Amino acid sequence: MSEAPTGSGAPASASGGSGGSTEEQRRAKVERLRAQGVDPYPHSWEGRTHAADILAAHDPAELGEGEHPELAYRVMGRVTGKRGHGKTAFLDVRDVSGTIQAYARRDKVGPEAFERIEELDIGDVIGVDGVVHVTKRGQVAIAVRECVLLAKSLRDPPDLFHGISDPETRYRRRELDLMANAESRRVFKLRSDLLWEIRNYMNSRGWIELETPVLQRLPGGAAARPFVTHHNALDRELYLRTATELYLKRAIVGGYEDVYELGKFFRNEGMSPQHNPEFTMLEMFVGGADYNGVMEFVEQMVASVVETVLGTTKVVRDGVEIDFAAPWPRVRLRDELLRETGLDIYEASRDELAEVAGDAVDETDDWAGVVDKLQGKLVEPKLIQPTYIIDLPIDIWPLVKEHPESPRVCEAFDGIVAGMEIVGGGTDLNDPVEQRRRFVKQRERQERGAVSDPHPHDEEFVRALEYGMPPASGCGLGIDRLLMLMTGAKTLRDVIIYPAMREAPGEDA
Repeated sequence: MSEAPTGSGAPASASGGSGGSTEEQRRAKVERLRAQGVDPYPHSWEGRTHAADILAAHDPAELGEGEHPELAYRVMGRVTGKRGHGKTAFLDVRDVSGTIQAYARRDKVGPEAFERIEELDIGDVIGVDGVVHVTKRGQVAIAVRECVLLAKSLRDPPDLFHGISDPETRYRRRELDLMANAESRRVFKLRSDLLWEIRNYMNSRGWIELETPVLQRLPGGAAARPFVTHHNALDRELYLRTATELYLKRAIVGGYEDVYELGKFFRNEGMSPQHNPEFTMLEMFVGGADYNGVMEFVEQMVASVVETVLGTTKVVRDGVEIDFAAPWPRVRLRDELLRETGLDIYEASRDELAEVAGDAVDETDDWAGVVDKLQGKLVEPKLIQPTYIIDLPIDIWPLVKEHPESPRVCEAFDGIVAGMEIVGGGTDLNDPVEQRRRFVKQRERQERGAVSDPHPHDEEFVRALEYGMPPASGCGLGIDRLLMLMTGAKTLRDVIIYPAMREAPGEDA
């Protein structure tokens, strides 16, 4: 009996997709099965074992060639390859863990069952019950005792061997991308692992995970345009959250110390390779610490979870090795811009700085806005290794304490990797009188046109501060951007499983 190898090349029937069956033929097969009393979509296939677990559990050299009836398994997966050799059929069956070969002999399963196996198409989901068989090529396979169609694929699947290269198809039809591209499956498994390890790191150190409202009475905690919706029963507008900061701080007032929330956030702004209107962020607050404390915690946490997930703190991006290992360097924005422009931002006027910034500056930008533009233009692109830029314009950070060196800046930081911001935070303002004054100042900036979406004057939050909030420092860590760095992705669409997309030509509104 000849046996076809797996993994040595594209199975003949897999490279073309359906293996010769059109959509019409696939639907006809379904009707024939139903006419024979066979349900092509049965309710269950229990007692299954993953392909990778079977392959890992058995050394073919120790078992020896042939069948091993004492080692029985049930697997469930998609047919990704199919070959026929007279009275023997070979199937490649792939589940979430990997691919295992199954082979069926006509004299073992019977003529009727064998004909149904021969009728299978690439893309069909099947259940296989059988025993371990070591092939002549020394591979662990499953000798089929029973093969059940669990879900008939009515459509021609994508190329399951070469994958999908067209990005539009990958992002809009993620199910096809996952079906065809092993790298996409790896990325989203890494995403799951990353979220798990972050929670494990925080919880094992006594942090409390809270759940704050997604629908908020006022948008607050981030200077970003919110999504607005209407609550019919309350007859009022509500906002999808742009941040959780104000609610988490109120919980600190109530008696918690180290708190966090890991979840979805929404900002009604433009899209780019680094921006999606719906994204995942870790927002957290370290009780009793200033911004040095939260920076230390973040760098240690990120280094730990990256190493746990990847097995190393090092990644390669654009040919450059990046090391997440702590500690991360800290550079003062004042020093960096003095080096780049020759101007001391603590002393320079708005117009002096704007002349250096050039076209990056809008007429409505005030001093803080110009400094922020200079940071993005001259400083961030040069920071490849994880680095904190510290002591940032206070008018952009209305929830952060003033820096002792200058009233123009505050104890805020941006964490930059590969020229991209992945985290930002600072020492939290806990003086209610000063907080109210800052909110008013932000409103004035909006009226001058310097900022379009300021923090609203949330009097409920200020009232909570009046009960006394202990010292704390906090930050927001972008999970999607961190995963981009970990995987080498060039756009958020590669790490967000269902990214926002513009309407495709001809697509219904």
